[in-house]
Amino acid sequence: MNISNDVLRIGTRGSKLALAQANLVKDLLEKKGIRTELKIIKTCGDTFTDRPLHEVTGFGVFVREIDDAMLAGKIEMAVHSMKDVPTERPQELAIAAVMKRDSPYDFLLTRDGTKLKDLPSGSTIGTTSLRRRAQLMRVRPDLNMKELRGNIDTRLRKLREGKYDGIFMAEAGLERMKWDIQGERLDPDDFVPSANQGTVVIAAKKDSEAERVSRSLDDEKTRMETRIERIIIGILGGGCLVPIGAFAETEGDDIHVRAEVLSVDGKRWIKIDEFINPVEYEHEAERLGNELKQKGGGELVEEAVKMFAAKRGNHDWKSLSCGLRSW
Repeated sequence: MNISNDVLRIGTRGSKLALAQANLVKDLLEKKGIRTELKIIKTCGDTFTDRPLHEVTGFGVFVREIDDAMLAGKIEMAVHSMKDVPTERPQELAIAAVMKRDSPYDFLLTRDGTKLKDLPSGSTIGTTSLRRRAQLMRVRPDLNMKELRGNIDTRLRKLREGKYDGIFMAEAGLERMKWDIQGERLDPDDFVPSANQGTVVIAAKKDSEAERVSRSLDDEKTRMETRIERIIIGILGGGCLVPIGAFAETEGDDIHVRAEVLSVDGKRWIKIDEFINPVEYEHEAERLGNELKQKGGGELVEEAVKMFAAKRGNHDWKSLSCGLRSW
């Protein structure tokens, strides 16, 4: 493909947030003189809106169909939320760019601006995230948790209609939509974010012109931080079936790493909180992942996956483990 003469086709999901991310990449590439167009592709994760995401089995429920379109030559690159991208991926594809991270934090929206600590007992909070649910049960076990699926507009509408007293969202999503909505950024000490939360990546075929031009959008610091998170999560396993958080953040000359595994009910957890040397960050990430696993995190992962398998009547519980591994 001669990108100087042709139009670069960018694959994306059709949600408002996905389109906002894809348009960001489109604008940046066009400023470099590269003509682009967006191609909307419906994914498995967009189809099953009647159940929590951890009940949609298989790898890459928001990615798989877009990968297939790239392999078939229907698009040249794809834009994804990094936390949705599994690492069991086609050999022909590469993560061409890890873009500069937006806010990695969780955000709580309430109907009247009430902070988490001030919500009345019994208030209903919406989330589909096993991690956020377990973390919330740890700090406010008196609240009522309720499943919440749908795009950003749908979630906000349900909040306004009074179906929920509060809803959890990723702050990065609000930023990308350029919505100035009052709410509470949650402390990462209590709510360790999901691995790679707030990060957008560009995928392309290996050794392609699309991969080459995408590399100019890569952010080295974000790639390192998200790599650390993936290494830790990969050692633990379990992924979408287990309440796990991993967050690496550069602070001065060091990298502050927080990671934890919780029981599904939020009553037990194993956590690490350390500063590591960026020079040996991969080795240090492996050490922290193994430490977290050996201290009891591995048992909590196995417990959560077995619990999910039992609910589905699947005795081969190891086959259900899914999620982020190191790529």
